[in-house]
Amino acid sequence: MTATLRLARIAFCLTLLCASERTKAEDSKTEPQVKKELKLEACELGSTYNVHRLGDIYLAGQPSVEDFAIARKDGIKTVINLRTDAELRFDERSVLKGLDIEYHHLPFMAPETLKDEIFEKSLKILGDKKKQPVLLHCASANRVGAVWLVHRVLTDKVDYDKALKEAKEVGLKAPPYEAKAKLYIEQAKAKARNKQPAK
Repeated sequence: MTATLRLARIAFCLTLLCASERTKAEDSKTEPQVKKELKLEACELGSTYNVHRLGDIYLAGQPSVEDFAIARKDGIKTVINLRTDAELRFDERSVLKGLDIEYHHLPFMAPETLKDEIFEKSLKILGDKKKQPVLLHCASANRVGAVWLVHRVLTDKVDYDKALKEAKEVGLKAPPYEAKAKLYIEQAKAKARNKQPAK
């Protein structure tokens, strides 16, 4: 075999190899990217009771001062507290200010104090990627579960039954909180339908 023929064969093989690699690269671009579904999972935050996480949202009972310091090290940027002033054993706002964590206090306890405004503000904060990772807490995560139910249905477009199951896993126990959350969801969906232009 002459040197010229050998070189021609090598060039031909290289051309085939390049074409094959190019096809693979193009195929990988056209293949739909499967978005991995985030899963709610139990996790730990120092001694904090009942901690769960979904992506960059943490849900929990009341953290201690030390637990908030751990949260800061874990990258938490924002805290939403659903407890009333009367329940708090330390100045949470000051502690979080010292840790350079953004603080939002949206207190409620009795079901009638769970106003639409609480849901509205919570949804806005939880849905803001710039504020994440965010920690939403109350005392035991019962109230957290109600807010989580609304967030999952209205923001994440999760089926109500699945969202309710998650909310109960998180800590939702009080039927009146569930009823308030369900009513808010129904009203929000009705409002959205009324805003849609007629076909």
